[in-house]
Amino acid sequence: MKHVGPISGIATHGGTLIATSGYDNQVILWDAEQKTALGRVFHDHLANQCAFSPSGDLLVSASSDYSARLWTVPEMKLVAVLNGHKDDVEMAVFSPDGTLIATCSRDRIIGIFDTSGRLLRLLEGHEADVISVAWTNDGTELLSSSDDGTIRRWSVADGTQIDLIDQDGVETDTIVITADGTIYSGDDGGRISIFQEDGATLVDAHNAGIKRLIYSAELGLLASLSYDRSLCIWTIADDGALAQPQSTTFPNIIWPRSGAFLNSQEMVFGTFGSTYALYDMQSETWSTKDVQPDKSINAVVHCDDGRTAWIGDAGECHFSGGDSVQVDSLCNFLLPARDMILSAGQTGEIFDVRSGGKIHAHRSPINCATLVQQSGDSYAILGAYTGEGVVLRLSEDGRSAMHVKDIPLHSNAVKGIASDNKHIFSVSADGGAAWHRIADFEVDCLLQTGHSMIANGCTNVSEGVFASVSRDLKLRLWTGVGECEVIDTPHHNSIKCIASSHDGRFIATGGYFGAVAIYDVENRAWTTQTRPSSAGISSICAVPQADAFLCSSYDGEIHEIHAT
Repeated sequence: MKHVGPISGIATHGGTLIATSGYDNQVILWDAEQKTALGRVFHDHLANQCAFSPSGDLLVSASSDYSARLWTVPEMKLVAVLNGHKDDVEMAVFSPDGTLIATCSRDRIIGIFDTSGRLLRLLEGHEADVISVAWTNDGTELLSSSDDGTIRRWSVADGTQIDLIDQDGVETDTIVITADGTIYSGDDGGRISIFQEDGATLVDAHNAGIKRLIYSAELGLLASLSYDRSLCIWTIADDGALAQPQSTTFPNIIWPRSGAFLNSQEMVFGTFGSTYALYDMQSETWSTKDVQPDKSINAVVHCDDGRTAWIGDAGECHFSGGDSVQVDSLCNFLLPARDMILSAGQTGEIFDVRSGGKIHAHRSPINCATLVQQSGDSYAILGAYTGEGVVLRLSEDGRSAMHVKDIPLHSNAVKGIASDNKHIFSVSADGGAAWHRIADFEVDCLLQTGHSMIANGCTNVSEGVFASVSRDLKLRLWTGVGECEVIDTPHHNSIKCIASSHDGRFIATGGYFGAVAIYDVENRAWTTQTRPSSAGISSICAVPQADAFLCSSYDGEIHEIHAT
């Protein structure tokens, strides 16, 4: 038993048990001493996080199938399905006495369930996705953090909102609360905020967003995981202040999304591989020797020479015909650029995957890229997690590229980028849509609410026309700067990716549930609806035939889908 997709969630109990949840829909229970799998179960969609009950006899897992599920330990028998959400459940945690479970979801709602699976209460008030939830020490209140830039305190007894902490719109993915009521939050600006009765303190902790805070009351330690690829382990002083941390850089195989304290010496972390990794806090060393890279594919592209190329978490670019190049970094996209194929991903390093050579290192992960022409020169614009467009100038012979500058595109992660002859079009994790002039790289139009939820991708359909997809399950056809037509889609789960056929006739969309739907722009109708994989569709690209697309999936497969 092993994971074949990224491990997004991890939990420990008593130093003897570890649970992992992954993008392969699996939840696996491990013997910590032997590092062997004791059992596994499945969700219908991505398994995002997991948590043990205080006694360790139950495990709860949160999933993008809109449910949380309760399992016995160690048998891993299903006790209950916790239903009530209408979007991905990001986290589920037990109350301190183990009798209740709190869930939070991208439907902006917090749920409270008992261990029979009965929904007791829904807490509503957040104005964006709720990403993190934590119980107070006495179990009478809940804390939640959200993409709306607030932290809210709730009464468990009646579900009323007791307090609201405004973080000035900065998205906050993670919170913890100590026994004395001190709140620590980690935000997308890389800061840790400390909230106490006498006020708030800000700590500049990281150079990119903090994805997880991990607290150990027994050790008096707080760990912060960031997309700047660093782990900081802070000692908490008696007054709640954070002392100068022990800091280390994550190995490339680590996904800085989840971690847990295993014992007084070791921590465990999710990976882009088959099992978890260990970090020894005393010797400050990593153990990843048992982690085999997973087979997930993150991007597929049809190259100018007629070959297909694909790349994924293992950082190995494969070409049809059997060739491969190792770049030793998880990569999120592939962009043919003259005699190069550019790629980048979790580490922020930019590669030419034809040669395996490194071009530039950015401070945060890079999600997407497009090519433009300016005054006779060719440029690649790469969209970064921290909102910049990383600008590379291609050499005249097309065999190399040089970093020129970074340009501001959005205040949040750039999730998709495309271009025509006049504009760079980009979409962002905060729902924004932007047009930047290619002539001077300056903004022409920025719509902060271009989408009602996270935008996940975009494509150029024809000159002056772009299309984008969002978690709101809509296709947006942008027919002019700032002008769009909103089209309902047949997707029932979040749409991950989008591509247009070379003639602009068809737009293909792929979702996290493994579904693909193709839209006929000319006839304004959906022509193809299929589910080629039970894993999520990670990317789509057009092939020379006007009606054909290649779709990659997180299970390591590539599927050819036709519009008609």
